[in-house]
This record gives sequence, structure tokens and C-alpha cells, in this order.
Amino acid sequence: MQEQQKKYREEDVIKDRIDHLIEHRIPWLILGLFGGFFATIIVSRFEAVLSADLRLAFFIPIIVYLSDAVGTQTETIYVREISKRERVNFLKYILKESTIGLVLGVVSGVLVGIFSLLWLKSIEISLTLAITMVVNLTIAPILAVIIPGILYKERSDPALGSGPLATIIQDCISLVVYFVVAGIINF
Repeated sequence: MQEQQKKYREEDVIKDRIDHLIEHRIPWLILGLFGGFFATIIVSRFEAVLSADLRLAFFIPIIVYLSDAVGTQTETIYVREISKRERVNFLKYILKESTIGLVLGVVSGVLVGIFSLLWLKSIEISLTLAITMVVNLTIAPILAVIIPGILYKERSDPALGSGPLATIIQDCISLVVYFVVAGIINF
């Protein structure tokens, strides 16, 4: 895609003033902060699940990190694609990335499941982790394509806003999936 055809203005970190760069970034980070408050409330709503087996809390960083990492990889590649091309086949792209996410979810689920089984000797926790990884890592690429796609169509720089927005949405979804699966398996 040629520069004059872009629908949004990309930031130029080298040329733009610092105050301008901060002005465009801070709203997204504040949105992420409020999303973090929401994620904290989500965790608090599953206090009974955590109280039933506190060891579930040990894996929250892994659940959130891997979902974010898969989403970030997809998002970065997708933003690069939409900045280079006039048009990307949206459905084909989502299906391909979801398939990749599914495979990554199975691999990660098996690894974290085995690790937790060897460490904690709990089939319930291992199964919870494995299922959660498959679901979350399949969902993450979908969000990572939809969010920058929406921002691009709304003429907002997807490289600027999609990271913070997709991250907090994915974090919240990952936590809900984890605790719902844990609640079903462990109760």
C-alpha cells in the first residue's frame, strides 16, 4: 500500500515530538489500566474456585502470558500485512491463524499439563490447564486479527491501539475461560 493511500496517520517516532507521541499513546494505556481493574474483578468473582484449590493461582501468569504472546505475534504480522497490502482476505487469514493457534494450544496444553501433573500430582489441574490453553490459544489469533482490522477500518492506526486493546480483552477472556474450566472440572 502506498503512503498516500493509507487511511490513518502512522506515528513517526524519530520525527514526532515526545508530547505528541505521549498524547496518542496514553489513552490506549489508560484503557488498558481500566481493563486491568476489570480483570482483577473477574479474578475476584472466581474466589470460590481459587479457594477450592489455591494451586490454580500458580498458573495465572502462564495462562495470561501465552494467550497474549500468541495474540501479539498474530497481531504484529497482521498489522504488517494490512500496511503492505490494499486488501487482505479476512476470513482466510483468521482461519489460518486460528489453526496455528489451535496447534500451539495443543502443544502448550500438553507441556503445561505434563509439568503440572509431575509437580502437583493433580489430574484435575493438569486437565484444566490443557483445555484452557487449547481454547485460549485458539481464540487469541481471532482477536488479534479482528481488533486491528476494526481500528484500520475506523481510520485509527492499528499499530498504536491494537496492542493495548487486544491485550486486555485477551487477558479477561483468558481468565474467564481458565476459571470456568477449573470450576467445571474441579467441582
